[in-house]
Amino acid sequence: MNRRPLGRSELVIEPLVLGGNVFGWTVDEARGFDILDAYVGAGFSAIDTAEGYPNWVPGNPPGMSETIIGKWLKARGNRDEVHIFTKVNSGRKPGGLKPDSIKASIEASLNRLQTDYVDLYFSHWPDTDSSHEETLEAYDTLIRAGKVRVIGASNYSAIMMREAQQTAIVKSLQRYEVTQPRYNLYDRAEFDALQPYLVENEVGSIVYYSLASGFLTGKYRSQDDLGQSARGSGAGQYLNAKGLSILGALDQVAAELDATPAEVALAWLVAQPGVSAPIASATSVEQVESLARGVRLKLSAEAESLLNDSGR
Repeated sequence: MNRRPLGRSELVIEPLVLGGNVFGWTVDEARGFDILDAYVGAGFSAIDTAEGYPNWVPGNPPGMSETIIGKWLKARGNRDEVHIFTKVNSGRKPGGLKPDSIKASIEASLNRLQTDYVDLYFSHWPDTDSSHEETLEAYDTLIRAGKVRVIGASNYSAIMMREAQQTAIVKSLQRYEVTQPRYNLYDRAEFDALQPYLVENEVGSIVYYSLASGFLTGKYRSQDDLGQSARGSGAGQYLNAKGLSILGALDQVAAELDATPAEVALAWLVAQPGVSAPIASATSVEQVESLARGVRLKLSAEAESLLNDSGR
């Protein structure tokens, strides 16, 4: 498999990151273990979570996703064989990216994950009340302590990334090696604005909402389809002429390649300059197998052109 470096860091991963946002929401602990086993068994290693996943579920304790992943790591004894990514300032919590907040959050995450380090630690959301300097200094302390290997920034614009990078250079601090923006065949503007920065500065990108809240699976084609799952409501925003045009192109390419629309959508993402890997979640072992096929699928120039032009 074509393994890819994350920025200029020491981290190298396969071009798929398993999203942990469903653990503790639509996936319970037992099924989560099965999904994680299938994912690693398929040759992948990177698992993405956050301190805030899935805190939107009423009655959930904090960091349920991290807790499930931590139990799996302990049960399998495979911590050194996987890459664990998590995030601070989920939900734009009080304290944001202030040093004390970061320090408290990493300790809580490490406890839930049952590990003494994370491979990649993201600023989940920007915090305008915290300077880049104080945030990067806090991360530098964690890196020196061996609690974090590499840092990244989620939902940061190109301007924010350049400002943070300049601060890192001037203050001799570790820079953000990876970004995590929204990007899929429908939602392209955010990544398109960031892409030149990524390529120019050799910064990795792990993109989320890869399947547009499940819309690009082709499962949701009318308002009546939205009730099929707990995540269906998020796909409703894509039910318009643009979205249906994209589904039409996906259907055409999928039929030519004997693949599913979701697999084609992932293959398109993997082929884009500046993308290190897409994040995709799964609620079954069968879905993990499909994700693996998707990121290994090769598109022809004609197929890629058709997808590029869809929804325009």
